[in-house]
Amino acid sequence: MQSSLDCITVERIIADRQELFELTVFAPGVGTKNKIINNQVHRPGLALSGFIERFSYKRSQILGETELAYIRTFDSDKLKTVLRRLFSFSIPVVFITKNNVPPPELLEIAKETDTAVIGTRLNTPEFTYQYTAYLDNLFAPRTTLHGTLVDVYGVGLLYTGRSGVGKSECALDLVERGHRLVADDVVTITRKAPTVLMGTGTELLGHHMEVRGIGIINIEKLFGIRAIRMQKRIEVMVKLEIWDHQNQYERVGIDDKYTTILGAEIPLVTIPLSPGKNITVISEVIAMNHMLKVYGQNSALDLSRRITDEIKRKSKTTDYLEADFE
Repeated sequence: MQSSLDCITVERIIADRQELFELTVFAPGVGTKNKIINNQVHRPGLALSGFIERFSYKRSQILGETELAYIRTFDSDKLKTVLRRLFSFSIPVVFITKNNVPPPELLEIAKETDTAVIGTRLNTPEFTYQYTAYLDNLFAPRTTLHGTLVDVYGVGLLYTGRSGVGKSECALDLVERGHRLVADDVVTITRKAPTVLMGTGTELLGHHMEVRGIGIINIEKLFGIRAIRMQKRIEVMVKLEIWDHQNQYERVGIDDKYTTILGAEIPLVTIPLSPGKNITVISEVIAMNHMLKVYGQNSALDLSRRITDEIKRKSKTTDYLEADFE
């Protein structure tokens, strides 16, 4: 099921990041129910100077030393006029960076307009970076998928297929060979960038795995901390299915197949299962072959070019000998 967050409250930010961001709430209870509807931030320097036609008031506002130094040049009456014009917009929250203390006039008008004003000990660039990363993660599109995610040689392989096809057993064998489990059964997928998908397990399941005939096992307890990862970029989807003689499976690999998750395209490899097939070794080959392609090496295309060049060479030789009468 695909979902994305519509909004968060200032109250949640305080609860989630008060310690990490070293936050100070200047007016407790004021504006804490305000909603933040996007992952963008804004420094309202132009708005403070009077240009409000393009004021991005729906974003989280950040006042650094520059903005505070500017408004402190005003006398009290002018400052109140400037701030009332600014706070007449529905600003969700104002952050004051580098442990600065806002002018009393700012806190007074913030209370009148029910606008949250929060201080942080972090400097402006550091806070902007960390706060934006926090919002990016919350507002990123996400979905859950039935499958298993394993880190194989640093490549995130997402195994899919019908229930009971052998995804967990394949992952277990990979873990035993030194690879790392990220999630089994339910994978939470988040699109961090237009082409980047990150996969994690659910908090409830953790790194537990269901192996049919045995039951639930704990991979971390059995194999140690080195056998797990908290998250991993999903780079290849490996679809496992029972061999069907009526299907045409890829044998050369020149034409790459792709699938789309949350609008991001990733390679798709379909592996038909039959008795005796070593899926673990095939998985390792899939991971290594993917990395070769990332570095610009495509074995199937290289072989195709070699065959084509050899055919052309032999054709030219044959034509030459046919015309040779000595």
